[in-house]
Amino acid sequence: MIRDFPLPDLGEGLTESEIVAWRVAVGDRVELNQIVADVETAKAVVELPSPFAGVITALHAAEGETVDVGAPLFSCDTGEPAGEAETMGGAHAAETSSAPTGREPEAASRDAAPGPNLVGYGAGDEGAPRRRARGRATPVAEHASQSVADLAEPIAAPGELDDAAVVAERPRSTPPVRKLARDLGLELERIVGTGPRGLITRDDVEQAAAATGADASAQAVGGADREAQPLATGSRPAETRIPIKGVRKHTAAAMVRSAFTAPHVTEFLTIDVTETMELVRGLREDRALAAHRVTPLAVVAKALCIAARRTPEVNARWDEEAQEIVQFAGVNLGIAAATERGLVVPNIPGADRLTLLELADAITALAETARSGRTSPSSLAGGTISITNIGVFGIDAGTPILNPGEAAILAMGAVRRQPWEYRGEIALREVMTLSLSFDHRLVDGQQGSRFLADIGAILREPGRALTMM
Repeated sequence: MIRDFPLPDLGEGLTESEIVAWRVAVGDRVELNQIVADVETAKAVVELPSPFAGVITALHAAEGETVDVGAPLFSCDTGEPAGEAETMGGAHAAETSSAPTGREPEAASRDAAPGPNLVGYGAGDEGAPRRRARGRATPVAEHASQSVADLAEPIAAPGELDDAAVVAERPRSTPPVRKLARDLGLELERIVGTGPRGLITRDDVEQAAAATGADASAQAVGGADREAQPLATGSRPAETRIPIKGVRKHTAAAMVRSAFTAPHVTEFLTIDVTETMELVRGLREDRALAAHRVTPLAVVAKALCIAARRTPEVNARWDEEAQEIVQFAGVNLGIAAATERGLVVPNIPGADRLTLLELADAITALAETARSGRTSPSSLAGGTISITNIGVFGIDAGTPILNPGEAAILAMGAVRRQPWEYRGEIALREVMTLSLSFDHRLVDGQQGSRFLADIGAILREPGRALTMM
């Protein structure tokens, strides 16, 4: 019995995912819960397990393609005997195979069989599943004679289009053929398919490319008697277009929502952190603590957790529907991490209950997981306040945007040795600037200033933390 595995919603309320890598190929035998693919959601890369055992008969999307939730991801022969429902479904598919539905008869037969019923898997069967081909960064200079193709496809509401219109929504072709068309800069919508039921074949794409090349040659010949004209003054240089998707797409939407929802206020504080840096160096040189990687970020994180106890208003969220300010009992500390796929802000649950060494270990593990692209969706949710370390890029200060749903975010700048007043004299000291952005609906100026001043006091004299706990 052939069974389709639809792309699950992964419990995040997301509508699509990109296929990062397949772990299996057609003909491979898979076991129950064996990882079959890595997919990238708008938040993280997730491993997908197979909900049944059997032999892979088809992969319905190529690596790099974006698949909608509920669309078939792969098909598997489970070896189970076909039931009456499947037989009836196959008969129905045979009767309607001549209708322009844009689906193979065997696909319609498989749709009649019940799909996997797993927690968080599947989506409502509303309209035909869509799958969009992945765009690639393409220099405009390579295809200067062509207009930029809109890679996003139109989405129709269920029942809004008839069967013939559904066929026109997305030309039928195979992943290799779609990739060839993209590489040649061709739009499948402008190619007439000569395969079964209008399937676009490799020959169709190659012939279309040849025709396009001939048209370009004819234009070149027609203008051969004219001298080549230099580029007009002010013309744009060649461009590279990068599709906005995955983590970067999610981050952009979240930042716009935050910036135009929460009234941001940013305050700055420049402090002498020489004693904090001496503490960090001392802990690193202690052989008994060799297993722990204590960094200035870990000390700043600990200072933030201590200061948040004294100013709980910064560890809160705004409930618009209930018209209430919700203050959290503990700190789930978000740490902004720059990855190849974009910015993510995983959080450390209960950070305020951790010692400095435990917090340092948690930050190290969080950073390693983020860099490898294996941050779980659960660790990206539930944060209450965040830190971003812009100092690693040599930046002194900034105006960070709040993580949506949080009241404050602290940016720590670079540590620099510079002349500074110390005990009535000028000396070379290690100095850092802190930037605190907060939601002025939840935190007023006095509260934000007190919170920032408490963090600065701890970093200036780490021993002062004992008086605040």
